[in-house]
Amino acid sequence: MTARAPLSTRKPRRRTHAERTTETRARIMAAVVECVAELGFQRCTAAEITRRAGITWGAVQHHFGGKDGILVAVLEASFTRFAERLQEIDVAGVPLERRVALFVERAWEHFSSDEFRTTFEIVQHYAADSASDGQKAMLASWARTWSRIFDDAHLSATRRASLQHFTISFLVGRASLGRFKPMPARVLDDQLELLARTLVRELRAEGGAR
Repeated sequence: MTARAPLSTRKPRRRTHAERTTETRARIMAAVVECVAELGFQRCTAAEITRRAGITWGAVQHHFGGKDGILVAVLEASFTRFAERLQEIDVAGVPLERRVALFVERAWEHFSSDEFRTTFEIVQHYAADSASDGQKAMLASWARTWSRIFDDAHLSATRRASLQHFTISFLVGRASLGRFKPMPARVLDDQLELLARTLVRELRAEGGAR
């Protein structure tokens, strides 16, 4: 009979204080995103957040100082991840059509997510200056990313701003409509393709991107 190998006596590594803090903060923020996405901003109470996160309100206050602190952290995290999604797009030597397709694809991933739904609700209903600052930060990040991906599009400042706001309006509107009346995948694909074709046409309109 083969001897059974001895069980390892090595103790599992204990998480550091920083790791535990990061994990707890992430759990709280995930609870807020889930809560707002499912119930809406007004019904996302302190009690609901702590129930979903599985911690006490005292722990929330320790990490964020209160509900305002959580909301600001959720906004900042959402804007950061949005920028990272678009930052991954490689632009060196990539034809305009491909850049636009990747841009629309990555942007839609964000705008159709629960994370954006939460962000949008917070910006709409949250009265603190931080929400307004967060909205400005999102638009500024959008403008920087746009300039990087479409740096060869020589549009006037007015035309560029108009095209950026048109794109945001389209994506926000499409995401909002989807909450009330889900669209078949084929219809959604057609609409996103229409957006992509519009962007290609407009980015080339003034002798710009190739």
